[in-house]
Amino acid sequence: MLLLNEPNMLSSGTTCHHYNRTACSLGLDDCEKIVECSTKNIHHCYVLWNNATNATTFVEYKGCFIASDLACKNQNECVGKGALKNQSFLYCCCDKDLCNNNFYWRPTPKPPTSNVTRNLSGHIDFANGAAEKKKISYCNQKIPTLDTRPQSPSTPVIEKTRSINLIEIKARGKFGAVWKASDRNELVAVKVMTAQEKQSWSTEQEIYKLSLMDHENILHFIAAEKHSDSIRTEFWLITAFHQLGSLHDFLKHNTVSWEQLSHIACTMSRGLAHLHEEIPSDNIDYYKPAVAHRDFKSSNVLLKDDLSACIADFGLALIFKPSRSCGDTHGQVGTRRYMAPEILEGAINFSRDSFLRIDMYACGLVLWELLSRCSSHQGSVSDYKLPFEKEVGQHPTLEDVQEVVVHKKMRPVIEKSWREHSGLSVLCNTIEELWDHDAEARVSACCVMERISFQCQSIPFLSPSTPLMYEA
Repeated sequence: MLLLNEPNMLSSGTTCHHYNRTACSLGLDDCEKIVECSTKNIHHCYVLWNNATNATTFVEYKGCFIASDLACKNQNECVGKGALKNQSFLYCCCDKDLCNNNFYWRPTPKPPTSNVTRNLSGHIDFANGAAEKKKISYCNQKIPTLDTRPQSPSTPVIEKTRSINLIEIKARGKFGAVWKASDRNELVAVKVMTAQEKQSWSTEQEIYKLSLMDHENILHFIAAEKHSDSIRTEFWLITAFHQLGSLHDFLKHNTVSWEQLSHIACTMSRGLAHLHEEIPSDNIDYYKPAVAHRDFKSSNVLLKDDLSACIADFGLALIFKPSRSCGDTHGQVGTRRYMAPEILEGAINFSRDSFLRIDMYACGLVLWELLSRCSSHQGSVSDYKLPFEKEVGQHPTLEDVQEVVVHKKMRPVIEKSWREHSGLSVLCNTIEELWDHDAEARVSACCVMERISFQCQSIPFLSPSTPLMYEA
């Protein structure tokens, strides 16, 4: 059995790196520090991290560790080799001072089968907790782990092996029409684009085909096809079909409870966090670059049958590749009412960090839309309105939005009754941070997810004051 505990600070002993994810996400003091363990018992350093999604990794705790089986003795590195029994957590331990500052996951490789044609090491290192708490670098900063990823061709080779039957148009957007369709006996969604939207078609494919991009809160990509005849050429993107449609359409006709709001918001922010996250690796099959959406809004968030959210529509997205710049300049792209102040002010040169914060401003507006249709507070629920619809109407000009957002620094109204509900009050505070005029003040998608999850306790976390027992 393994016991996780806090140091008693009685006398000189092993020195370990201490970290408490929940405390740090809430901005509490002393959530991260260097601690000296007691010598009363045999102490080692440990790291415990959550690897539930297989793609997104969060450090939960670092600190002092009592091991009755001495499994950590003489271990100079903190190396995890497998999951705890019946848990989604991974751990490692070691007995050298500050040896848990860096930590690694090195699962025991499975023996190759007869149909394996090449050897994969299965080795993933998370140095310095980089997968959980890494500073976002600028586009032109070099990432030493990789710069060998092949470039996507401008026109991918496509083999049409499907028999798609278009049934009905479900939505129209700036990049084409989305159809409900059938592929044999399975319902799928097909985005049909004209030749003028070929670049968007190519961009979306490139995003969907990134390593480790497959995620439950990102729209599932199936295939891409080019269709030509004597009259026109069409470019198709075939994805999973979700009957409930977009969050925008759902909120127009439905209200949500606090529990439903929490689930939608948590899964939406989890998808955005995965999109934004860079997952470094020496192995090309385990490297994922950071991606900025650049057109995040409620109509680009789809809902599954259980109200889990997934993010779609990557026609304007930017991939931040190692050792490559963000590009020369970037115009005022996206949907006007969701544009961040810095975009509306005409800024054109941005770092990677800046692009991700622009997405988070829009995320704040989408969360406001959700909150405006929540029925769990004492006030009345108003009819659905888009962000700033009250101030600038349904079809604002760029100048209309600039006047309201930049010059008057207005934001959608947060009702007094929303703050009387404990959970909604936390969400109100988060929304205000997300749409702050100062981009530096905006919190990340990961932080949004953690705050909402902490409030509704929908994902497991460890109490910092209670020692927990796990089976080795």
